[in-house]
Amino acid sequence: MNKKQFGCILVLLVVLLCGSLIFNFVLLAMKGAAGLIPRGTLTADRAPRFEETTVQDGRGPGKIAQVTLRGIITSSEAGNVGETMVDDLKIQLHQAATDDDVKAIVLYVDSPGGEVTAADMIYDAVTRARARKPVVVYMGSLAASGGYYVSCGGSWLMADDTTLTGSIGVIIETLNYASLLGKVGLEPVVFKSGQFKDMLSGAREMTPAEKEYVQNMVWQTYGKFVGILARERKIPEDTLRNGIADGRVISGRDALDDKLIDGLGQVEDAYDKARELGAAPDAPVVRYEAAFRFDRLLRFFGGRSEASSKVQIELPGAIMPHLEAGRLYLLPSFFAP
Repeated sequence: MNKKQFGCILVLLVVLLCGSLIFNFVLLAMKGAAGLIPRGTLTADRAPRFEETTVQDGRGPGKIAQVTLRGIITSSEAGNVGETMVDDLKIQLHQAATDDDVKAIVLYVDSPGGEVTAADMIYDAVTRARARKPVVVYMGSLAASGGYYVSCGGSWLMADDTTLTGSIGVIIETLNYASLLGKVGLEPVVFKSGQFKDMLSGAREMTPAEKEYVQNMVWQTYGKFVGILARERKIPEDTLRNGIADGRVISGRDALDDKLIDGLGQVEDAYDKARELGAAPDAPVVRYEAAFRFDRLLRFFGGRSEASSKVQIELPGAIMPHLEAGRLYLLPSFFAP
């Protein structure tokens, strides 16, 4: 190797080293800046915001903001702007509610539901937005269980006549594999501080007391769901409990007959209803979308090494979510494992 080749290699190493130092410095600066903004503080000027994309043009003043809830409602899914997808929904609703140019909100729901607590948090955010301006909920292909729970917070509920909704109920499941362990000669040994500490363990049969305890938890959560539905839709609780609130999935047409929604139509009809309620007949419709963020790119590349060591098998047409044992869910029965 001559001196010229050695010099080129040395320069290349120096450039790579400097680039690495600059990259890490920028990363540390971004983390430090993020730490200056308290988590959950959505009223600050520095709070994260979504960008706007025009969905329908309009000539009049003001605008209609569309917020989209799609897929399983869970606090385990990372958000685009907030820490989780639940935070993203809360940020969008708050952004629309506090924007003076926004005259009404269209919440597009296409979700089978999900975690009880996550759905309740989004419902609360919807009601807070509704206190400031009209919220028209449009239900897409599926707005069942937790998806309908969230929808109850709207000022006006609309669905297609083929929308699947309803499924008013709560579900929690665990897997019992005690017989399988016996076949292979395995026996679990558990040390616990109380009789209910391992009540959802799949390594043994549940005791009658444990079954009663879990069922009471389900009834308690179900009672809150039915209470919210009765209050929001002005339907007696007894009528709901003895009728439509038995977990069944219904069409949008039946939902209108049972007074679970206020009207049928397409999403464009929901836009028109929002313009009507917001007194902005010619307002354009904008949809919130996450802006590009450098840390999202880092998250993508940072997860490649972990993902490369796993084998993921996807079955054609499979839509079953990954449900975590021990969590209460607002989901239709066909989404339960």
